Amino acid sequence: MKSAAYRAARLSVLLVNVCAMALSIGMVTIDCSEPQLARFWTAALGTMVAGDYGEFVLLAGTPALGLQKVSEPRAGKNRVHLDLHTDDRAAEVARLTALGASALAEHSAPGLWWTVLADPEGNEFCVGSHQG
Repeated sequence: MKSAAYRAARLSVLLVNVCAMALSIGMVTIDCSEPQLARFWTAALGTMVAGDYGEFVLLAGTPALGLQKVSEPRAGKNRVHLDLHTDDRAAEVARLTALGASALAEHSAPGLWWTVLADPEGNEFCVGSHQG
């Protein structure tokens, strides 16, 4: 039977190896027909364009947000979307719709309310807040 010290040493080697392979999200990219959709997202997120490369626009932030031109239109529901959080969901939804977003649905779960919206090209995202 192996000692506790031996098992702990083996576990620490395993953890070091697992941590060395860890990934982090560096950027989220939204496919769109017009990367100048950046005007909406910079206003929505209170950020700025970090780089405009014509068919790709990079917004500053952590993680960064990329807007990438694609030739085909979006078909169906997004498979990945942004979940944004705020303390005042109603005010943020009103602000975002004034910027050109469309409110699509309202949902709730124990302790959480969220609104599903679409940006001006139809890319869905959510704005949520904790219930008080």
